[in-house]
Amino acid sequence: MSFVSMAPEMVAAAASSLGSIGSTISAASAAAAGSTTGVLPAAADEVSAAVAALFDKHAQEYQKLGAQAAAFHNQFVQALNAAGGSYASAEAANASLQNWGQDVLNAVNAPTNALLGRPLIGNGADGGTVNGVGQPGRAGGLLYGNGGAGGASTNPGLAGGVGGAAGLIGNGGVGGAGGPNGGAGGAGGQGGWLYGNGGAGGNGGPTNSPFVIGGVGGTGGAAGLFGNGGAGGNGGLGIVNTGGNGGVGGHGGWLHGDGGAGGNGGQTQGGPSGGGIGGVGGDAGLIGTGGTGGTGGNSPGGSRDGGNGGNGGSGGWLYGEGGAGGLGGNGGDFSGGKGGNGGAGGAAGWLYGVSGAGGAGGSGGSHNFGGIGGSGIGGNGGTGGSGGRGGWLFGVGGEGGTGGAGGTGGEGILPDANGGTGGVGGTGGAGGTGGWLFGIGGNGGTAGAGGSGGKGAIGGADGVGGDGGTGGTGGAAKLIGNGGTGGAGGAGGSGVTNGSGGAGGSGGSGGTLYGSSGAAGPHG
Repeated sequence: MSFVSMAPEMVAAAASSLGSIGSTISAASAAAAGSTTGVLPAAADEVSAAVAALFDKHAQEYQKLGAQAAAFHNQFVQALNAAGGSYASAEAANASLQNWGQDVLNAVNAPTNALLGRPLIGNGADGGTVNGVGQPGRAGGLLYGNGGAGGASTNPGLAGGVGGAAGLIGNGGVGGAGGPNGGAGGAGGQGGWLYGNGGAGGNGGPTNSPFVIGGVGGTGGAAGLFGNGGAGGNGGLGIVNTGGNGGVGGHGGWLHGDGGAGGNGGQTQGGPSGGGIGGVGGDAGLIGTGGTGGTGGNSPGGSRDGGNGGNGGSGGWLYGEGGAGGLGGNGGDFSGGKGGNGGAGGAAGWLYGVSGAGGAGGSGGSHNFGGIGGSGIGGNGGTGGSGGRGGWLFGVGGEGGTGGAGGTGGEGILPDANGGTGGVGGTGGAGGTGGWLFGIGGNGGTAGAGGSGGKGAIGGADGVGGDGGTGGTGGAAKLIGNGGTGGAGGAGGSGVTNGSGGAGGSGGSGGTLYGSSGAAGPHG
């Protein structure tokens, strides 16, 4: 169906313009009438008389048609003016109805606003920033409405405003960002009691102070009966200090809903403890999937370790999959920082469910300048996270995370300096156990490869390759089920002498009543 948009002001302007055009044409016709009608013959002969009569007849016909056109034009202008007036009247009537609806809503909300400071129906107002302080978001309507977003803080070290809570139905407000120099992010608002998602937590504030770490990300808001938990906020950047930890994900709905993802850890350029730790994923309620753990903060260009990944959230009590563990952050390349460990996978539901996989460990950093006057060793890879436990009755254990690769050894700079040794590959994560009654153990994670040895300077030897990591152990079955396969060992790094390959992980034991043990992983 097609719709026509009408503006009464434009209709009135068009009618006025048409009226002016009609007046101009009528004036021109009247001026021409005197010289075109009643034309006298040029001579007394019959031909001149006939020509004059012909022009006179045409002029009179033109005047008749002009009078009819003028009458039609006047009718059209009058109709256009009437239509514009009708549209204007309709708009005025609609405006009064709109005001009536808002007046009714204001009357409905007045008692709860007076008693509880929140409306019955409507969204809560966002919290602003007052004198550098983030204000909390206002709560949403008791029956229906989203919570307002928390305001961001701009003063150093101050937390962001908390997101407003929803009422019966609605989503929680987003938490505000923390102020610089370590301000924590505001927590997300709680979702509706009946239905609604929790608000995401605010990001932590960055820091450029050597005495203050990056701000912690805000916790995600929890859901009510139905809904997903809010994601945790990311940790703040640590320019000359440790990055902030990621916020914890919000709890999923008590009856149904997924847990919120954990926030990522803040990265660092020179923090004493490396990148921030990823936030833990939120747990599910009765039915739902646990939240994924946050990724650990990287240490790009620095000398510190990558942050550990956050653990995954647990699946629903009755049924649900566990959340995957977060990835470990990569170590710094300045002097071979260690990669962060991967987060553990979340446990599955009590009755049945597949548990979460462990997160991969971060790669070790290369040692870029360690060969000056000595060998710079590459950073070791992070350990993969363990797989989560399967459901208590039925379930499959989660796979272990992959170990991080070892970093490359530093190159020799001065004459006769040897290259650095490559870093050791990270160990693969262990597979999760199967369900107590029936379930298969998770496979162990593959180990990380060893780092390559650094190139030697003139007169110096290349570095030795790093050893590969050990494969993760396969998860065990409980009463009935097969054990998980062990993870493969990591390959040794190349160098003047190659690193040794890592041993494969042992297989998980089979069920006590029935089941086979898992095979061991291959050697790297």
